[in-house]
Amino acid sequence: MTVSSLGKTKRSESTQEPILTDSETLEQVIGCLIENFSIETQGVCDQQTLFEILAYAASNGDSIENTAKLLKNVPTANDIRYHLNKINNFEELEAQVNLALKSRIPLGLKKGCLKIAIDLNLIFYYGKPTSEELEYIYRSQAKSGTHSFYAYATLYIITKNKRVTLAIRGVRQLDTNVAIITYLLAELDSLEINVKKLYLDRGFFNTPVIRWLQALDIPFLMPAIKTGKKGGIKQFLKGKKSYKTTYTITRDKDDLVTFDLWIVCKYRKGKRNQHGVQYFVYVTHKIRTNLDYVYEDYRKRFGIETSYRLKNICRIKTNNKNPALRLLFVGISFLLVNIWVNLLWLRVSRKRKGSRLIYRTLFTLKQMLAFLSQALQRKYQVVESIYIPTG
Repeated sequence: MTVSSLGKTKRSESTQEPILTDSETLEQVIGCLIENFSIETQGVCDQQTLFEILAYAASNGDSIENTAKLLKNVPTANDIRYHLNKINNFEELEAQVNLALKSRIPLGLKKGCLKIAIDLNLIFYYGKPTSEELEYIYRSQAKSGTHSFYAYATLYIITKNKRVTLAIRGVRQLDTNVAIITYLLAELDSLEINVKKLYLDRGFFNTPVIRWLQALDIPFLMPAIKTGKKGGIKQFLKGKKSYKTTYTITRDKDDLVTFDLWIVCKYRKGKRNQHGVQYFVYVTHKIRTNLDYVYEDYRKRFGIETSYRLKNICRIKTNNKNPALRLLFVGISFLLVNIWVNLLWLRVSRKRKGSRLIYRTLFTLKQMLAFLSQALQRKYQVVESIYIPTG
């Protein structure tokens, strides 16, 4: 390579246009929030400023209180809390969150037949709930010293390179599993998405859910809870080969359901110092997956656990027990993940034959959050010193 050609190469590299900047990333996030959410504001704390403060807190996994201390030219924490406390219509906010989630998904996911997962995300609740909070408290098996949780059921797409949440349901105390599933599946209608296969958590294993999904004729796969001592599901945990059978749960004379039961045998092979056969039992309906592959197929559902880990990176911290405000913070965290995936698809990728080439390592979720943080630090400036009050 000649000196002149080398010079041209360096100049072309230095003048190359960036595919995405921190300012553009911030614009995408704030634009989505303004487009889908409405919070009544007044004075210096206008709606855009409020959303930018929320975006900064989310990008750092921080609280509103600490965000107000770190940034210079923002309203006080009391002023911010005053406006956020106006958010109290849970149903209206839930609808806004779901519109926002669906507004930022890759175009290739719309109008398709896709694999879908439904799961519950639990956030610990401590203390005695007020009458307003009680409706949104979910009781479950004890974890970290509590039986009480804020619960959020999510509808999630299982497909390569596109981990997005399509809908969220803030679980009410009186919600049945059937009601939760029905609500979330209804959110698919506006996207014209059909369910190719539905993956459910074992927490949905009960007679009404199985009967309802059979009536809807939706192909589904769900782990069975291994009940019974001699009878029940445990009677099928035998042998060294995987097999299929049917089973009927009878709660009373007129309340029963019969379903396909697949029993998968796996050998531990000394993992975690354990040996012998390990049994995995699945309730299935119209599943065409090979019996030998169903274990690996169901493990794809764990992508939803990845979405929860990503969501937790950018969830605003709070001690506020207002159910609507907590739903907003959880909704924003899921939304940021959707926006990240959408930006990867639209901006940090290249068309090619077969499938789109996505440069995920160039633009991780943490990189997007860093973009949001530094763009807002540049706008509002960061506190550089503190002083002890006089007197």
